[in-house]
Amino acid sequence: MIRKERAILALEDGTVYRGYAFGHRGETVGEVVFNTSMTGYQEIMTDPSYNGQIVCMTYPHIGNYGVAIYDMESNKPYVRGFISREFSESYSNHRAQESLERFMQDHGIVSISGIDTRALVRRLRSGGVVKGVIAHRSFTHPTDPYGEFTPEEEHLLVQRARNHEDIDGRDMTPEVTTPLPYAYPTLQEGKRVVLMDFGIKHSIVKNLARVGIEPIVVPATTTPSQIMALQPHGLFLSNGPGDPAAPTYAHETAWNLLGLLPTFGICLGHQILGLAVGGKTYKMKFGHRGGNQPVKNLLTGEIEITSQNHGYAVDIDSIPNGQFIATHINLNDNTLEGMAHSRYPVFSVQYHPEASPGPHDSHYLFQRFIEEINAFDGATGSPIQKALAGKLGV
Repeated sequence: MIRKERAILALEDGTVYRGYAFGHRGETVGEVVFNTSMTGYQEIMTDPSYNGQIVCMTYPHIGNYGVAIYDMESNKPYVRGFISREFSESYSNHRAQESLERFMQDHGIVSISGIDTRALVRRLRSGGVVKGVIAHRSFTHPTDPYGEFTPEEEHLLVQRARNHEDIDGRDMTPEVTTPLPYAYPTLQEGKRVVLMDFGIKHSIVKNLARVGIEPIVVPATTTPSQIMALQPHGLFLSNGPGDPAAPTYAHETAWNLLGLLPTFGICLGHQILGLAVGGKTYKMKFGHRGGNQPVKNLLTGEIEITSQNHGYAVDIDSIPNGQFIATHINLNDNTLEGMAHSRYPVFSVQYHPEASPGPHDSHYLFQRFIEEINAFDGATGSPIQKALAGKLGV
């Protein structure tokens, strides 16, 4: 029988799950969340929106197709830790360059396997997300990696989880944004759009370029005057981690540019638009994370299966004077999934239309954005405004 190094996951509520060490040997602490995607573990690990979080995958077998450089969503992983029922130490995939374990070891991702992930997910669904610690026995006891943690050691790890700083109220954008502006290379001339980087994913930039946009990515603290000095045709507000109420400088920038440029927001960018006009956001019990979230388009009546990763939501009823109108809702819990401004060519969605990983039902939103830009330049009228008028009968 093969002996495996021991590891535990200790939650702030006192629950302890005992399993086996995987990836980088060490300890890590963060907010424990779950993702229901069946594939895409590499994209999830490298999504900056997961900064500060330990991710539990509900799909039980992770790592069997290895890791490919083309699937990176940023230059490095941002998850604090990773949890799976079973990690595969071998892989089979013609695109892969290395195993998942080697990738985790190279990038310092502390992980645990062999725990009852169904029980953990049920705990998070019923009680909400919690802070937790993953600890490897080989890190705390190098001479005895196969032994069990003592009750006293488990208690100390639970206390460490309780004492860890909450994500609520934290502006985590400075930890993930680009330090300097850069232009994404495109093969043909297009419409120049400034992308405010709150933790942007590579696939979002690629999808914008695919529809004829020349992306210029700028730091999150870029001012309105600096953005307008670039003479853009549009503005994009990206996804990112942390509490959306915290980066007030981003709210001010969005407010000052509102109506001056066609604007598209995704995830955190969607929340920033809601906050910029005086609305409110709230933290969800366990959020939406996965590639199977059903969303209804209120303008067309169509249903989209979407990829999502968020723990906060916009309260559409809190937005004053009806400045934004709901365009999409989640069919599981009726939370807001998309909105459009009642006067300006500004729209946003809470989910991830780039679908990396996930279904491609929502790719049309990138095409909608370039159509808004072209209409704005040609003064032919905003397509989203026409759609709203037709739906509302005005």
